[in-house]
Formats: sequence, C-alpha cells, structure tokens
Amino acid sequence: MNTSTWRRLGAIAALSLATTSLAACGSSSGSGGDSKSITFAYQIANANAKSVFATLADKYEKSHPGVTIKTNPIALNTYGSTLTTQLQAGNGPDVFFINAGGGQAGSVAPLGEAGKLLDLTGKVADGAVPENAKASMSYKGKLVAFPVYLAPTGIVFSPMAAEKSGFKIDSSSTMQDVIAQCSKVASGGQAVFGLAGAMSPNTAIFTSAIAASTVYGPDPEWNKKRAAGETTFAESDGWRTALETVKDLYDGNCFQKGAAGAGFDALTNGMGQGKMLGFSAPGGAAKDIMDSTHGAVKLDVLAMPAPEGSNTYLMAGTPDAIAGNAATKNKKLAEDFISWMSQPAQTQAAAVASGDIPVDTSDTSALLPQYKGVTDLLKAGKTAQYPYIDWPNGEVYNALGTGVTGLLTGQKSVDDVLKSMDKAWG
Repeated sequence: MNTSTWRRLGAIAALSLATTSLAACGSSSGSGGDSKSITFAYQIANANAKSVFATLADKYEKSHPGVTIKTNPIALNTYGSTLTTQLQAGNGPDVFFINAGGGQAGSVAPLGEAGKLLDLTGKVADGAVPENAKASMSYKGKLVAFPVYLAPTGIVFSPMAAEKSGFKIDSSSTMQDVIAQCSKVASGGQAVFGLAGAMSPNTAIFTSAIAASTVYGPDPEWNKKRAAGETTFAESDGWRTALETVKDLYDGNCFQKGAAGAGFDALTNGMGQGKMLGFSAPGGAAKDIMDSTHGAVKLDVLAMPAPEGSNTYLMAGTPDAIAGNAATKNKKLAEDFISWMSQPAQTQAAAVASGDIPVDTSDTSALLPQYKGVTDLLKAGKTAQYPYIDWPNGEVYNALGTGVTGLLTGQKSVDDVLKSMDKAWG
C-alpha cells in the first residue's frame, strides 16, 4: 500500500510469485449514474491469487441479483498514487480500499481534506469500527471509512526450521533470550530472522513491531503527545530502545548474512530454503506462504519479543479500510455495498480469507490455527495500534526505514535516526 512509505504490507511484497500490472481503470462515478453497477478498486500483491475483496464482490452480486460490482485490482506498488490521481481527475472508483489515518499515500486524512470521501456516518454496522480506530477512520468528525479486519504484525515463524536448529521461543521469551541463541543458529547455516535491510518498508515494520512493546503498548497516547509537542522521538526512551534492539540483533548475528543490503527476494529465498526461522510481516503472510506450498509448510504468527524490562505487546491494528467516493453518481448502491461489507458475516469472512483476525476479537475460538501463539495477548488486550497510522505524513515512516538501514551499515547512529524522524514530522 504505498511507494517509498509502503507500510504494513510492504513485507508481503516478498511473497509475490508474479509481478502485478496496473489494471485498466475506470469508474461508474462518471457513467451517468447506472444504479445497477459500481466500480470497486483495491490493491493486490499477487496477480495469481484471488483477492478477498474480489470474493466479497462476487458474494454481493450473488445476493443482489442484477447488480454488478466491477472490480479493479491495482498493483500494490502503484495503488496509492493511482487512486489519488484518479480521484483528483474525477474518474475514481465508487468504492475503494484506503489506508487509515494520514501517514501514507491514499489515506483518510489527505483524501478527506481534498473532499474525496463519502460520509459514512450511520451507514456501517454497529461495532464495525473499534473505539481506538474511529479517529483514523474519520475526518472532521465524520466517519469516512471502516476497517475490514484486525491485522497483526509480529514474526511469521517456522517451527519446522526452528526444530532443525534447536532454537526455542515462547510467549515469555525476551529479545535477549533470542539474541543469546543467534550465534548458534548462524553456525548451523540458518538465521533467526530474515531482514530485507535495503527495503525501508521492511526495516520500518520490524522496528515498529518492537516499538509496540517499548512505546505504544505502555503509552497508547504517545502519538498525541508527539503531535502536541509534549515529547519527541529523540526524547523517547522507548523509541531509543527499539532502535538499539535492532542494532543488537544485527550485531548478534540474528539476521542473515548480507541483511543490510538485502531486498525482499532474500526473504522469499531464505524462507523457501529453510535458511530463516522467521521474518517480520503481517500475519496474513503466513496464510499466503502456507497456501502457496499447499500445506507442506506450517507457520505460526508470534508477537515480536520485547526487550528485557518491557512487557510484550502484539502490534495489531486496523490500517486497511474501505471508503466511498464523494463524487459517485451511484451513491445509494455504493452505500449499500459498503454497509453490507461492514456486517459481521462479511468482516469475519474477510479476516479468514486474508489470513488476518476479525475486528471483534471477543471470540478467540474463531481465530485461524496460526494465531495460537498470540491468543493470550489478544484476550488480555495487550495489543498496540500501528504507530504510523497517526503520523502526519509518510516521510516519518520513510525516515525510520531508511534510518535503520543506515544504522546497520554504520552510516547513522540511533540519535541520527531519531532526529531524522523528528525532522520529518515537521
């Protein structure tokens, strides 16, 4: 979901088996108001896999005879800029995938400010938007988007690969416990963690998953304090610890050889060859890998272990959402489709199909098997929202990702990275 600041699903680019191409773009918002047809745009990472959104569109058509939902899948690396361009030109889709908050291209805040989003207040199912997500789904007090699922990001982990190396990890493990085992694992030709160190989305997501425990779990209001000028990244002990932990992992041989200069293909190859025990990615990546191997590979989703002195929190938020085009000429149908998608039956189906978690986590028995390692954290409410959702622009996230790369190569210090994030905040 972006270019240089492609946040949560940046890691999933590593899983793509084929390069996607930009689909033909068009919208019924300029079609003269055909009340039986609307367009629905969303991003895809794998051209060979059917999107959960395409599945939902098919289901809606079957339950609403005579209605056509024209799906428009767009390559993930161009989605944000393509959507923004279309909406500005007046030929955007009627309904579309959107990034929550304001920290990414094609997200709620900038598109809301531009007047491009349909007011959905009172149009979605009760409980469809969790209390802690309402701000990131709203613009000037009006609801303009709703989340499709709760997306956890921690470690996609292979118990089979870990068994070969003798590596041990459980819910009580600290990052120091992990680091203490890294050299032994490396001596056996494996790496505890894979890292695409040259790709800022991957370094940023890895560090953010640590910050869930050092910053946002203990203080969910940290971003508000930063916006109010009550703190800075440079003054934050939690952010400093998160960055120092990444450096400690690197120095402790926890990443694969050449990690600082590696691309996403290193993760694909390393996981496929059993040379990596895991890597930081959205939980849906576990399903993608297991599906692609037809069940030959079994994976778990684990929370990123916290550094000693911090309690472990799972980074699990609602960065992915659905919105409507304020300029649609088929407002009634667009609103009905959005309302239908926000119903529990559809959000549950979307979570299962995407390999994520339903927004309502009260029934943990409904979780996919790979989430057994984080069930207790979900039950206890020990989750932290994605930090960048409430950041004022995408450059803060980019500064984090590129800064971590510089940290690994020795070109930047922890202080340098924190200062660059403050500067990007503005």
